[in-house]
Amino acid sequence: MSHLTAVNTGSEGRQDGLSVARERTLVDWSPRVDADQSRSLVILGSTGSIGTQALDLISRHRDRFQVTGLAAGGAHVELLARQARDFGVTRLALADKAQVPALQQALNALGLTGIHVEAGMEAVQALAGSGSDLVLNGITGSVGLRPSIAALQAGSQLALANKESVVAGGHLLFDAEIRPGQINPVDSEHSAIWQSLRSGQHGEVARLVVTASGGPFRGWSRQDMREVTPEQALNHPTWSMGPVVTINSSTMVNKGLEVIEASRLFRIEPERITVVVHPQSVVHSMVQFQDGATISQASPPDMRLPIALGLSAPARLDNVAVACDWSKASTWTFEPLDDEAFPAVNLARRALGSCEPMTAVFNAANEQAVRAFLDHRLPYLSIVETIRSVMDAMETHLPGTFTSVEVMEQVEHEARQRADALIDMTA
Repeated sequence: MSHLTAVNTGSEGRQDGLSVARERTLVDWSPRVDADQSRSLVILGSTGSIGTQALDLISRHRDRFQVTGLAAGGAHVELLARQARDFGVTRLALADKAQVPALQQALNALGLTGIHVEAGMEAVQALAGSGSDLVLNGITGSVGLRPSIAALQAGSQLALANKESVVAGGHLLFDAEIRPGQINPVDSEHSAIWQSLRSGQHGEVARLVVTASGGPFRGWSRQDMREVTPEQALNHPTWSMGPVVTINSSTMVNKGLEVIEASRLFRIEPERITVVVHPQSVVHSMVQFQDGATISQASPPDMRLPIALGLSAPARLDNVAVACDWSKASTWTFEPLDDEAFPAVNLARRALGSCEPMTAVFNAANEQAVRAFLDHRLPYLSIVETIRSVMDAMETHLPGTFTSVEVMEQVEHEARQRADALIDMTA
């Protein structure tokens, strides 16, 4: 068993987002509860891709998890009502207050009574901080930061699929940890790194290798992508994800976000993180050690595997996903990322090396640009160019680090306003 510990340099030290408030254990696989003990669980984003796959998994391991609360945005209230019925959940939180009547109608149609419904992001945050053994945060966007912090402060183990909590929040997220190893990464790439790091000590790590499928436009030039439509960008060749994440995957912004997240979660400088294109999406990421050994985690693409480990670690569940079939011939290929066609990863490295708030700017500007693209108000190639322009405009007056979530939200607000102004000029 390896305990990889990072030594704090102080929040007033490095400004590349690696500094955190105190010493953190990066890989902690020591038992937290008895392997056979049922864990109480709150799922944030239960009607989204992560949430629905988690509940599918839990339906096959009902003896291991008791779902005590579900939170959702509000776009799929009938599904949320069915989830409450199927898993005996009596506490629901709905981010969109306007959808509460529709949810109540859906609950009534199923004959469900005695279910407590709360509304607004404050309700989602309160549910996250209700003190369950586990909180799975599958919310998309930086709105997931406050619920992540609430879960950590309440002492819950946080299964984190909301990468924006790390990207936008930086040390604010890690400050909220009250014990070592309280965050279980759920992104497939970071789960793979998390597992591979068990093979050595932190000081023995030479490089992290983050794999990318290449998305729907692998092999395309920027000229080829000038007329890309939302329908084309949403046609991912490997993964089934929500629309924002799918667009981010096509632009490689998602891979830039993952580089930022990996650097901060595992305290590895961005120049020691390589992105490689692996179209088969079987090797989910790798750790290269100083002696030349490379350790990887491989499995057919199925998000239920990292979700399961995020919920059950340090134990592993059975009946989770199909394993690689080694009796059949197969070929895995790896190729370098085309930085000219997909400049988002290098832009993310620039944000990470600038100052902690710049990664929040990167994320906020992207969220606005992606929404505009999906609404047919912004050309595809202008997504990354909007991010770059907002970063250029804000670089000279950003603070070195965040002092509070409120300051982070102020920075994000300015970034969104600047992005919207640029989008209006482009439209």
